[in-house]
Amino acid sequence: QVQLVESGGGLVQPGGSLRLSCAASGSIFKSLRMAWYRQAPGKERDLVATITQGGSTYYADAMKGRFTISRDNAKNTVYLQMNSLQPEDTAVYYCNAHPPRVRFWGQGTQVTVSS
Repeated sequence: QVQLVESGGGLVQPGGSLRLSCAASGSIFKSLRMAWYRQAPGKERDLVATITQGGSTYYADAMKGRFTISRDNAKNTVYLQMNSLQPEDTAVYYCNAHPPRVRFWGQGTQVTVSS
């Protein structure tokens, strides 16, 4: 069983940056491909980025060049560095395995981009 706890969200002005963290419990973390997802108000949850066990990454088109996903297997933690944030990035951000597992969803962390 894996429990995921997201943190690092907040209110930021357009053009600003945030770094999200996802702390995982459970020994299987290192064997999982991990991902960040986000859900904006009234919209479906979308994939933001993924990272394999070995560190290979994938980004949704809207995040390329602005977001960076990384992981520290020794700390059982996945990160999302977000730069050049825009109002349309406002959402609740979640981490999960990829493909996502229903029982892994946490509370997420709110990111609000507004002046």
